[in-house]
Amino acid sequence: MADPTYVPPKVWNPETVSGGRFAGINRPTAGARSEKALPEGDNPFQLYSLATPNGVKVTVMLEELLEAGHAGAEYDAFTVNIGEGDQFTSGFVAANPNSKIPALIDKSGPAPFRVFESGAILVHLAEKFGAFLPADPAKRAEVLSWVFWQVGTGPFIGGGFGHFYAYAPEKYEYPINRYAMEAKRIFDVADRRLAESRFLGGDEYTIADIANWPWLAPFVAGQIYNDAKTFLSIDEYENVARWAREIAARPGVKRGRIVNKTWGEEDTQLRERHSAADFAGKNLDWTF
Repeated sequence: MADPTYVPPKVWNPETVSGGRFAGINRPTAGARSEKALPEGDNPFQLYSLATPNGVKVTVMLEELLEAGHAGAEYDAFTVNIGEGDQFTSGFVAANPNSKIPALIDKSGPAPFRVFESGAILVHLAEKFGAFLPADPAKRAEVLSWVFWQVGTGPFIGGGFGHFYAYAPEKYEYPINRYAMEAKRIFDVADRRLAESRFLGGDEYTIADIANWPWLAPFVAGQIYNDAKTFLSIDEYENVARWAREIAARPGVKRGRIVNKTWGEEDTQLRERHSAADFAGKNLDWTF
């Protein structure tokens, strides 16, 4: 239900915000809050991330590149604890001024440079290695359209539906209904597309799938935002389920989804990744 007592002030005061679960880190300002350098490994790519849906996009992409034989895609992955505010250290802010995971440092050329925002990282890696992004202009446009469709829909699913349904300190009917409506519309868009093609970008597995899978698959598996799968009737989207399960079986996806993971069973976590040997003894299976 709506709160009938709240009347927005003429000028908003951030000190009045409860913040709920994220009260300790949310502020209306950017920039570093503490001085701390980022750790660094010896591989061509340095990733600073967490295994949230946006973080999983990049670790899956890197593992898929390695699976495809691109040895130059070797990377070091360091966990950024966003609950503790690691994203506001001076080192991370230098890598991503928006203080959001993931952030990538490309050391493969003459001089290192940063790439931030998960969609930008996927495009950068696809272009660098000539993989998972078609060269044909029409096919490329289709793939990129679905990549940036996901970039645009993520905030509605996460910061919108996920926040108000699972994390907000108070439950109000209007925002939950508003974002549930949009979340279901997003699933319907994907389901209709996947009724006509094997993958989102067409007949080939591409960064369109890598971008969307970490957001949609957990709903199919019933492993995100409490009982959101039931609440949103996710079983209605049979084409999304078929697609999500096919992608979940890929070796690169199995590895990538546990990198920088810090919850669940210990054998399903890989807090840091520096080589393929780090996956030894880990449980990579995820069936749903």
